[in-house]
Parts: sequence; C-alpha cells; structure tokens
Amino acid sequence: MNPRTDAPPRTRVRRFGRSQRWVHRATAVLMGLCVATAACLYIPQFAELVGRRELVVTVHEWAGLALPVPVLAGLVSRGFRADLGFLNRFGPHDRVWLRAALRRDKRRSARPAGKFNAGQKIYASWIAGASLVMLGTGLLMWFTHLTPIQWRTSATFVHDWLALTLGIVLAGHIGMALGDPEARRGLRTGSVSREWAEREHSLWRP
Repeated sequence: MNPRTDAPPRTRVRRFGRSQRWVHRATAVLMGLCVATAACLYIPQFAELVGRRELVVTVHEWAGLALPVPVLAGLVSRGFRADLGFLNRFGPHDRVWLRAALRRDKRRSARPAGKFNAGQKIYASWIAGASLVMLGTGLLMWFTHLTPIQWRTSATFVHDWLALTLGIVLAGHIGMALGDPEARRGLRTGSVSREWAEREHSLWRP
C-alpha cells in the first residue's frame, strides 16, 4: 500500500466493480477514436496533418460500429446491470438536485444524490440516445445504395450537427471529471473515500 495515496481500507468504500470500470474505459476509447477521426475528417487543418483519409474513414466507421459492444458485453455483469437500474430511475431527490443546480446552489445539503446524481443520470441517458442516433445515421451514410438520396442527405445533416453537440457535451463531461480527482479515482481503482461518498452522494448506501 502506498501511504501517500491510499487511505486505510476502513475509510474507503467500493463504488465500481471490474465490469463497470472496463465498460467505461472501453467506451471512452471507442468514443475518443470516433471524435478524433471525425475531427480529422471535418477540420481541414487536422486533415492536412494526418492525411490518409481512407484509413481515417475506416477507423471512424469501425469505432462507431463497435461503440455499443462494451455496454452489451457488460450486461452479463450483475453489478453493471444494477448500475444501469440506478441510472434509469429518477426520484424526488433528483428533482431537488436539479432545482439546486439551476439556482447554482452549491450547498451539498441542497443536492441530495444516491449512487449517481441527477446530472449524471441525464448525461448517461443523453449520451446513450445520441450514440444510437449517431450509429443509425452513420449506417445510412455508409450503405448508400440501400436508401434514397433524401434519406442520406438528412442522415448526414443530423450526423454532423449531433457530432458537434456530442463533442461539446463530452468536453464538459471531461472538464467536470478533471475537477473531481476522487471521482476519477473511483473509476480507476473501484473505491472512493467514505468522506467523499457521504459528501457527494449522501443517499447512497454502499
């Protein structure tokens, strides 16, 4: 044990199992590939630096197709399914959390949360829906011979603008993660300090 970074076991609580951490990491890698290759395809300066457009397109397509795989594989884990259940349920405390967030009330007592707060639940739902739309529109753009040109044009419009929105939301997600080292440690090691859990997720009972 490293005494400088690891608290005694009694002061730490288990937040995520191996399956949850694996799904998050694999999804983050695939999403990162999608965003990076999209930037190379749509931003001329990046395209000039990278070149090899066909290779970039291939990586983008296959990373997008593989994006649902980690989540589907994670469904075999009871812990992962339980976390999906937590993310999918909104309670009265979540409405309280959202009202406090809209009022910019940063008092912890005004933002009650279970294992996941209301902001994390909304983000998870939005990113899941956006990813499915991106996958569907991407397939319409890929298999051009299967759909009318009007469908492909509409799919391209939705795909491009949703990609921009997705990039902005992901940047916000990363920014918030950078501002919370203990939350990042929870995803990296699976455990968090009890003090952090009681402060940030007061209704969660590990």
